[in-house]
Amino acid sequence: MTPLRLVQLRSLSASSPLLLLCLLPLAGSPAAAQAPSPEGDKTAEILHQMNGSFQNLVRRVSPAVVEVMVTGFGAPDEDDEDSSAPSSIGRERSLGSGVIVDSDGYIVTNYHVVKGADRVRVVLTPDATPNSQPMALLKSRGRILQARVVGFSKLIDLAVLKVDATGLPTLPIQRYDRIQKGQMVLAFGSPEGLENSVTFGLVSSVLRQPDPDDPMVYIQTDAAINPGNSGGPLVDVDGNVVGIDTFIYTKSGGNEGIGFAIPGGIVRYAYEQIRKYGRVRRRSIGADVQTVTNDLSQGLGLGTESGVIVSDVYPGSPAEKAGLKIQDVILSLDGYPVDNVPIFTLALYLLNKSDTATLQILRGGKNLDLQVPIYEPRNDPSRLSDLGDPKKDVIPHLGIVGVTVTPEISDILGEMRISGGVLVTATVANRLAVDSGLQEGDVVHSLNHSPVKSVEDLRAAFGKLQPGDPAAMLVERLGKLTYVTFEME
Repeated sequence: MTPLRLVQLRSLSASSPLLLLCLLPLAGSPAAAQAPSPEGDKTAEILHQMNGSFQNLVRRVSPAVVEVMVTGFGAPDEDDEDSSAPSSIGRERSLGSGVIVDSDGYIVTNYHVVKGADRVRVVLTPDATPNSQPMALLKSRGRILQARVVGFSKLIDLAVLKVDATGLPTLPIQRYDRIQKGQMVLAFGSPEGLENSVTFGLVSSVLRQPDPDDPMVYIQTDAAINPGNSGGPLVDVDGNVVGIDTFIYTKSGGNEGIGFAIPGGIVRYAYEQIRKYGRVRRRSIGADVQTVTNDLSQGLGLGTESGVIVSDVYPGSPAEKAGLKIQDVILSLDGYPVDNVPIFTLALYLLNKSDTATLQILRGGKNLDLQVPIYEPRNDPSRLSDLGDPKKDVIPHLGIVGVTVTPEISDILGEMRISGGVLVTATVANRLAVDSGLQEGDVVHSLNHSPVKSVEDLRAAFGKLQPGDPAAMLVERLGKLTYVTFEME
């Protein structure tokens, strides 16, 4: 954990309205004996009203905010000075935050908070008291409850936890289309383990895409967010969750006024999907799209500089069957204008809940409407990664996270050459692992002469290998059978 640095603030801007509160005369001073002006009374009244409103808001929100305590196994960070063996797997403890969204004990947090967790506990906020808050907090301690992970989405970086409790305080999730740039927000969480802290700021942007290669979009805020805030709620002045605090841009390791939260609309969608299916089902029309740029528009003579252009249509996909073609420009989805890829992705997930979408496209200078089915892609690597549990499915020295191929997983993979096996859902960055040559999406059917029907079979066969032993695995990859070999180290 980064050491805390206490910094005294020694200057205030004279233009700040809050400075007026600091400049009010102190009782007992010569200035206090003077009769206050009507303007001063009005200013003080406004400040007290604002102060009281924020205090009431915090009292209403805090009980639904929890601290998430996680223990598990993982490789230490490369810059961990305390690690004598950077490639070793060690016991780790971490802290995050969460928000109760259902009174029966359902809690939303970030996936990266509970990633690789062996044990998850949550600390509830102590009950509010009308007495002295400092003294009450010194005397009280919140309940600690065991939690289980209901499901998660790596792509969205969201997880849902469940605790055995009822009648818990909750917060509602705000609709995404009601969020406005410049509105006031408060960030709740446990920065650096300082449980149930609150900071204040503004929404800097309602639609920010930090990585152009990643379709995920975020709310940007200048409310102070630090390590430990992950998974905590970003709320509006009505106490609605507008986002889940996720990451920051920083050079120092601490808050620099550029924080990001998963938008409330995405949070609500992911939460409902995880509650129902244990994961977030992907939605696709069977085509890849890119944001129309000035160069694309002029180079291809598109006749528009807005929308998303179809760069690829998957053979045999619903999009191809519906008549969508490469170089078509999608202008709207179900009547909602889509100016870029992030908005198109949002519209696909948040504005369309049916199995088809109406696309308005521009083709050769003419507007056309196409009805395109929406489906969940099979064998999608990003989808497959959600199937593995880093806690129980990891085989560290083989360098993979693998799951036994069940009928449900087989249905996702589609037709297989050989039934059963172990699906590689992710590879593990571990310097002690052998160079196995396995890739995400591979299905292992045998290791040397031992058939592999489950993760336990693969662990047992791998455990028999001695340093220097050759190994040959029969692997099903992209519909083809191939041998993958390595030497045990």
